[in-house]
Amino acid sequence: MSPYFSEISSWFWNPDVWLPSNVTWVSFDELEVAKDTFESSGTFAKFSDLWYPIPFALLVMLLRWVVERVVYRPFGVWLGMKDHKRHFPVHNEVLENSFRKLNVPSRREVDLLSAQSGLSTMQVEIWFRKRRQADLPNTLQKFCETGWRFTFYAGILCYGFACLWHKPWFWDIDNCWKNYPNHKVDDDIWVYYMLELSFYWSLSISQFFDVKRKDFWGMFIHHNATIALMMFSWTTHFIRIGTLVLIVHDCADPLLELAKLFRYARYKKTCDAVFFVFSIVWVVTRCGVYPAWILYSTLFDAVNFFSMFPAYYIFNGLLCTLQLLHIVWTYLLYKVIQKALSKGNIDDMRSDSEPSEDENDNKKDR
Repeated sequence: MSPYFSEISSWFWNPDVWLPSNVTWVSFDELEVAKDTFESSGTFAKFSDLWYPIPFALLVMLLRWVVERVVYRPFGVWLGMKDHKRHFPVHNEVLENSFRKLNVPSRREVDLLSAQSGLSTMQVEIWFRKRRQADLPNTLQKFCETGWRFTFYAGILCYGFACLWHKPWFWDIDNCWKNYPNHKVDDDIWVYYMLELSFYWSLSISQFFDVKRKDFWGMFIHHNATIALMMFSWTTHFIRIGTLVLIVHDCADPLLELAKLFRYARYKKTCDAVFFVFSIVWVVTRCGVYPAWILYSTLFDAVNFFSMFPAYYIFNGLLCTLQLLHIVWTYLLYKVIQKALSKGNIDDMRSDSEPSEDENDNKKDR
């Protein structure tokens, strides 16, 4: 490595920024630290560990492919969902190029495209309508994607509780700060973090190939912000409090995906019941447990165990920003429920994607 890059690396990884006073990166070298100073089990977190989730994400995507096609696609077909292919209009290079830029052309653009393609304006409008319909996902596609997310969220929630149930900081949050930053990472916690990171990396990648959603960029930012926060907590050895943040956020996710599964299967009453439970769990965990238990501890308890340092303030800033997002999302959830109750129907208020090709098929609720 050239002296220039070594200088940049030394500046970026300045321990005065990332670690408490009197602690350096060398302090975590297990060969140089007395055994009785730290816990005997596990290993110290290393930034190089964060490279593992990137190739692991490809394995997660492969597992997703298997689960969707072996489990949820046959299940969806059994429930009566249609497994039909998209029907594209006759290929027209001029119209296709225009469609990629704007899929709903104005009247003036239709006239211009008519002149360029040699088709009548009506033929151009029909071509664009068929092309838009070809891009619409069918319910079976959405059912499979949602089924995979439900499977992962439910699995990682169970694994998270299994990992944390016997950890001292799960029952006494002060253990997140005692003897910080000299916390080794047990193998099960290492796997827990890597699985979560791998999943969100896979979502960031597969999002460009999945069913196109109205909130595409919002979810893209969410996935990458989650990755950044997890990587930051790993690097600064805030892993214990990080696991608590993960488990609290994982509680509501499976219920939302389960409600969507029932919606696509046309079990409306069951969908509404699950969504109601999801709303309660969301409010309790993200507007109750998270601020009262986790955020309070990071803001007021941690200062009693170690001296403050820049990365601590950055970490707290990210956690506080997360709570602000919780408040915004809870308000939006409240508006959804309020609007749904006024209509007596919340069937079309929970979809996370564009209307499906067969959204209006099989309207009978079960």
